[in-house]
Amino acid sequence: MFKSQPADRRANPRSAVNARGVVIAPGLEVACVIADTSDGGLKLRLDRALALPKRVTVIDVTAGLAIDGDIAWSQGAEAGVKRLGQAALRGLVPSRLLAAREAWMRAGGR
Repeated sequence: MFKSQPADRRANPRSAVNARGVVIAPGLEVACVIADTSDGGLKLRLDRALALPKRVTVIDVTAGLAIDGDIAWSQGAEAGVKRLGQAALRGLVPSRLLAAREAWMRAGGR
């Protein structure tokens, strides 16, 4: 007898992206890979297991976006982020996004 796969309980469909990212929070800046994304959140892969603070900003380097979120789960070097909002980093940005813009520029954002 075959076991069926558990039902995906997500409210929003996921899309695999494999994008370069940076996770920032006060006193933290670490590179990551954005493995997949949905309207509700992101799945991140870090280069090592790391204790992340509850609230982070994930920089999508290629898209030029700062995505604010809460860490929903973490397991080893992977973490799930519940998306709270996002803002573009190209052009003029409000002062609250200056740290995110600087991290984006250091990561090669243009």
